[in-house]
Amino acid sequence: MDTPAHDSIDALIRHLLRLLNKLDRIEKQPIQVEDGLDLSTKEIHTVEAIGKRGTMNVTEVGTHFGITKGAASQRISRLVERGLVAKRAAAHSNKEFELSLTDLGWRAFRAHEHYHGRAKTELIERLAALPREQLDDVTVVLDIMEGVMNERLREQ
Repeated sequence: MDTPAHDSIDALIRHLLRLLNKLDRIEKQPIQVEDGLDLSTKEIHTVEAIGKRGTMNVTEVGTHFGITKGAASQRISRLVERGLVAKRAAAHSNKEFELSLTDLGWRAFRAHEHYHGRAKTELIERLAALPREQLDDVTVVLDIMEGVMNERLREQ
C-alpha cells in the first residue's frame, strides 16, 4: 500500500540515485595536478586522505573509502608507481605498510585543495545555513541507507 511517507521515500531514493550518478560522472573526470600529471578523482581523494592524516595503512584507506583492502591496495600501488605515495614497512608490524606522501604527492594535495576549494567552500556555506537539526536528520537518513547497503554487500 502506497502512503504519503512511501512516496516521500521513493522521491528521496530517486534524488539520491541522481546524485550518485552525477558523482560517478565527476569521479571519472581527470584532475590536472601539473603539466603531464592527471589523476583520477579516486586517486586524488586517496592522496588527500593520506595528506590529511599524515600517514595511513592500506586497511585504513579501505575503511576510509568503504572499499575492500584489495581495492585499496590496488589504488595505493598505482599511486606508488606514479611517485605520489611512499610505502614503507610499519615499525610495529612486518606485514603492514605505512603510507605517506612524496613531494609530488604533496604538490597533488595542494593542487586538489585549490581545485576543489571553491566548490567545497560554497557547499559548506550553503549547508551551514541549515538548522543543526536538519543536518542531524540527513545524517540519520544517510546512516540508515549506508547500513542497508552494508548488509547487501555482506550478502554477496
